[in-house]
Amino acid sequence: MSSTPPAMFPPTENKHRWWKTLSPRSLNVLIQIFSLTAIFFEGYDQGVMGGVNPSPDYIRTVGIEGDRTKEGGIVAVYYFGALFGCFIGGMLADKIGRIRGTIFASLWIILGGALQAGAQNMNMMLCARVITGLGTGTLTSVVPVYVGETAEAHSRGATISNYLGIAVSYWIGFGTSFHENGESSFRWRLPLALQCVPALIIACFMHICPDSPRWLAQVGRHEEAYEVLVHLRGPGPETEEEWADICDAAAAVREGTPNVFQILGGFTNEVHLGRRAWLAVWLQVMAQWTGVVAITVYSPTLYTVAGYTDVKQRWLSALTNTVGILGTILCAQYVDVAGRKNVVMFGSAALLTVNFIAGGLGIGLIENPDQASQYGAATASMLFIFTVAYAMTWGSVAFIVPTEIFPTKLRVQGNGFGIAGWALGVGSATLLVPIMFDSLGSKGFFIFGALNVVWIPIVYVFYPETARRPLESINVLFSPSSPFSWDAEREYRRQQTSHIGEKARRDSTSSGPALPAGAKGEKRFAVEEEHVEQHA
Repeated sequence: MSSTPPAMFPPTENKHRWWKTLSPRSLNVLIQIFSLTAIFFEGYDQGVMGGVNPSPDYIRTVGIEGDRTKEGGIVAVYYFGALFGCFIGGMLADKIGRIRGTIFASLWIILGGALQAGAQNMNMMLCARVITGLGTGTLTSVVPVYVGETAEAHSRGATISNYLGIAVSYWIGFGTSFHENGESSFRWRLPLALQCVPALIIACFMHICPDSPRWLAQVGRHEEAYEVLVHLRGPGPETEEEWADICDAAAAVREGTPNVFQILGGFTNEVHLGRRAWLAVWLQVMAQWTGVVAITVYSPTLYTVAGYTDVKQRWLSALTNTVGILGTILCAQYVDVAGRKNVVMFGSAALLTVNFIAGGLGIGLIENPDQASQYGAATASMLFIFTVAYAMTWGSVAFIVPTEIFPTKLRVQGNGFGIAGWALGVGSATLLVPIMFDSLGSKGFFIFGALNVVWIPIVYVFYPETARRPLESINVLFSPSSPFSWDAEREYRRQQTSHIGEKARRDSTSSGPALPAGAKGEKRFAVEEEHVEQHA
């Protein structure tokens, strides 16, 4: 495949030309607006049931009076729908493109949201939740990859956030609880119906964005890929270098895409895809078992024991999730500089501390009811600190890494493994955490503190660093047969040195001006996937 700039290519015919009139900065902003709309929806949908479950009319309509298992099942079935949707999204977006795959997912979400808002019984609610989960799994497996393939390498980490959606869902639930003293169906039907709004925006307007240049090159639409890349980056030598990288990566896409079982079992010719898949799955599972679900589920109980009124419980819960926005803003400022590994290891260190303190305060709250106000204030502080710490570490990085560790032709399908881990982690925690805290009370926080102790060495030993590394270079990190991260880093440095040296020799013998062999020069060393596979 030629990497010649498209002066030799015929003009691209494109029905939707509006994005071509935008500057690179404006086009990147447009793409991020739609991506954040999709992530906003995922957050909103994750938190919306927190305001729905307490509604007396909802409890009567779906028939879950006093049955915590049924209540948890309705919540959890959404995540198991997402588990299947993430793999559907991977296959679909690789065939029809990132934009069309996103629109398809939005249509499913609109259907599921409408059915949830109009549910008349438990069976209808369960079916609607599964449909919405399928759409959400598809959406969240495609959008982060689309952003990762269009954003520059140094800015990919600043685009993933969903706490705004979670916060909005809690505040809407808080507001509707005052309508007719919270007894009407409006309290739960409106929040569920509002799920459709961001999905409707995406379905109606996402087509004005260009598709991913990496996907366009992968399917042979090279002139379109180059045109989109120039509009995203602007003309210049760095853009030409990235174009050559994309062409080299697309040239390696000759074999059929392996299925899920082949990838998980390692039965492929690719460089250790099975290892990458399991890393993506377990990163998300670990994230959901840091204690975040416990904070969401058990915080109302702690507020109750602390003597807070029902109204105060609800706005404290909403405020707890709102401060997560601060964490995602902070994360966007340093996640690419500090590195993914350092951020999540620091996160686990902070979360294990908060879990142990929260557990101790919870026990003290129960044993010293006469000091409920003091213990209650301290416990509330721990919940706020936990939310910020989680959002600025695990809550962001766990969604970034799976979009970065797979080769171009499998990036959406590969990210599906991350979404599968998210669905498994949240779904299992949603079912088990209430049971665990019913049995152990505040001592359950000690379990999550211990789990965070375990997560730190796992991340250090098995997860290579992906921050500030071009997507095409990630293959080199997984070329060694060793699963240890230090061997991956050693191989990355070796090939970087080798290819920069080769590039310098080529430049010294060429008639044209040589490109600098600095940080951007490292891009060219890692995209030759066939060379990496032979080395492995």
